[in-house]
Amino acid sequence: MASPRLETFCCPNRDAATEFVVTFQPVLFGALSLGSAALSLLFAVLQLLPKRKGYRRLGQYPLPRPASSSRIQFIISVCDILGCAGIIVRSSVWLGLPNITEQISVANSTDVWPEVFCVGSAMWIQLFFSASFWWTFCYAVDVFLVVKTSAGISTIILYHMITWGLAVLLCVEGVAMLYYPSISDCEQGLQHAIPHYVTTYAPMLLVLVANPVFFNRTVSAVTSLLKGRQGIYTENERRLGNEIKIRFFKIMLVFFICWAPNIINESLLFYLEMQTDINDGGFRNIKNAALITWFIMGILNPMQALLNTLAFHGWTGFNVDLRLRRRRELAWDSASTSAPTVGGGHNPIMGTTLLYQSHIQEAKKNMMGNGQRQSDDISILSEGSESSTVEIHISSELQDYEDVDADGESTENSVRQ
Repeated sequence: MASPRLETFCCPNRDAATEFVVTFQPVLFGALSLGSAALSLLFAVLQLLPKRKGYRRLGQYPLPRPASSSRIQFIISVCDILGCAGIIVRSSVWLGLPNITEQISVANSTDVWPEVFCVGSAMWIQLFFSASFWWTFCYAVDVFLVVKTSAGISTIILYHMITWGLAVLLCVEGVAMLYYPSISDCEQGLQHAIPHYVTTYAPMLLVLVANPVFFNRTVSAVTSLLKGRQGIYTENERRLGNEIKIRFFKIMLVFFICWAPNIINESLLFYLEMQTDINDGGFRNIKNAALITWFIMGILNPMQALLNTLAFHGWTGFNVDLRLRRRRELAWDSASTSAPTVGGGHNPIMGTTLLYQSHIQEAKKNMMGNGQRQSDDISILSEGSESSTVEIHISSELQDYEDVDADGESTENSVRQ
């Protein structure tokens, strides 16, 4: 799990509230965290692996995607997977070497490896989950900009600078403040630990507060575009708008389920920290609630890797295509068939590919008066039946082109355009 309490646990002179939750049934907690992280990582990777029936329905060969939103979704999944990998390593070591946590004490100041492993694994987990939070925020900003200004793939560089820069800066700053003046002798006091918790939970709270605002404004903009495209609001456009709403709702629901227990748990533990004696019988219910939310965190935090892939892509199935040689042959065939055919004949694969690429480029440069740009912008937000975010528009577009392919002259005229 990605709780700053586990980083506070690396301090030998930790506070009573942290000692209470971290030392309660550590074997059971480690086993639950390990099982949840392993399951989430396995199915998240399975979701992202190429499938045998993925993009084939768009044509025989894969086509490029126009917007940065699809890349952001992939990066979010990678960050979640790397965070889960850190949880697996840490839980495995703590289960295999249970004495390693006991070696982190004020009396044992010679062996620094337990503290180094504790701090290193905690920083790894915090860094990638924090980066996942920032990328989730960038996703909400990106889909809003796509609808309002047709922002394209060039903005991905700016997103990288913002997310990784802030994630690394806040992680290092928070840990440096927590472990001052040294790991073996952390400074005591709630005020000293507050900056560390702020840098940990700031991106999480940003997503919980700002993303619903961006998503709501995006849905409103999509509705306006759909209504203004032809002056009417048909059933198909209403269905597309509802799919976008459901997609945003699932993203926020996953985030809330996985991380709301963290906020509740930290609030309870902060309340216990401010008490002079947490062993007082009057705090029994609060301590029980803190333990319950602590174990819920251990299970739900790693599950974000799997649940995010389900929210973004839907269930893609077990039909994984591991035939690397076969995929290379298809790519080679795609490149070879893209060459002009001899004798003036037309190539349907080349036609649809060139039409798609030119269509995306033209949508960014010249805005046609028939509302074609709005259709492209809206289509990248809707959820297809497979793993792409642009299938609804692209599939219908390619189907129309396949119908036109029966007439060679029509295809050649389309390519020239």
